Amino acid sequence: MAPPAQSSRYPSPSQPSGKGEVSDLKTQLRQLAGSRAPGVDDSKRELFKKVISYMTIGIDVSSVFGEMVMCSATSDIVLKKMCYLYVGNYAKGNPELALLTINFLQRDCKDMDPMIRGLALRSLCSLRVANLVEYLVGPLGSGLKDNSSYVRTVAVMGILKLYHISASTCTDADFPVVLKHLMLNDPDPQEILNSEACVSEEASREKDALISKPVIYYFLNRIKEFSEWSQCLVLELVGKYVPSDNNEIFDVMNLLEDRLQHANGAVVLATIKVFLQLTLSMADVHQQVYERVKAPLLTLVSSGSPEQSYAVLSHLHILVMRAPFIFSSDYKHFYCQYNEPSYVKKLKLDMLTAVANESNTYEIGKEEKTLFKQGF
Repeated sequence: MAPPAQSSRYPSPSQPSGKGEVSDLKTQLRQLAGSRAPGVDDSKRELFKKVISYMTIGIDVSSVFGEMVMCSATSDIVLKKMCYLYVGNYAKGNPELALLTINFLQRDCKDMDPMIRGLALRSLCSLRVANLVEYLVGPLGSGLKDNSSYVRTVAVMGILKLYHISASTCTDADFPVVLKHLMLNDPDPQEILNSEACVSEEASREKDALISKPVIYYFLNRIKEFSEWSQCLVLELVGKYVPSDNNEIFDVMNLLEDRLQHANGAVVLATIKVFLQLTLSMADVHQQVYERVKAPLLTLVSSGSPEQSYAVLSHLHILVMRAPFIFSSDYKHFYCQYNEPSYVKKLKLDMLTAVANESNTYEIGKEEKTLFKQGF
């Protein structure tokens, strides 16, 4: 009887078979650390790739930490990115190693390249070590004043990370005040919304200050400059604002009038929500508001996926139940299509029942008879 075959597993050529290979990597990195020979950055890249691949598959390569930091003293942004990835992975769970990276990252925060400044600041804020928060204040303050919008964006997000680690440090450094100033004065629209989101999450007193007439009108006057997602955030903020009188309500609605024709359905629905919230207690203008938002809603129903149609129909259903006579002439928009899901058909049938009257009952009944013959 033949002996059972031994299940010997051979190490993959891309994986180190022991500590010896990690030691070889350490030696090679140390040799390249101070070298300025032509092509040295290419050699560093290959070694960095090996270190990252070993780290990714769970092999401990923390022993080359010092050499990785020394080799990152270069203007090659690819090397910087790989080094920041390595540093962030090991520094989070080892405060002693994190302390070694402070000077290295602070130096890169002052680099001439804005991309390197931003990446270094992001890595510095991602260490998330409570004992090192004092080293974040200076770079974050400089980042908020940086000429590059990317660096300012990273600084704003970094302040939010710092707030979750040490809220008192943020307050002592007056970061909420600086963020509010940035929100109202930054030329970059995306940065304005980043600052607004950060201020909203940080402190309740600053959050209340956001919902004021000057801030709301500032956002409304610049809403066309924002991205679609940012416009939805602005509209959500406007929905929390309580105007002082009816004239102010109409001013806000006039400023948002063109948002009802926006190509993005989320922006349209958010605008309609603001219209309905602002006029909730103004029964005398409900009919005018419903007439105004009817066309955008009916357009959204006929465009997009069944899931989007159902979401819009759910909004329409509420309005139809409140004022069915306004939608009685638009009953054909609620006709069921043979290929629509049953949940969409059911909602449309409910609305057809609500808008039915003497002038359209025959047409609705004729259409539904055809639908039932097709098996619904």
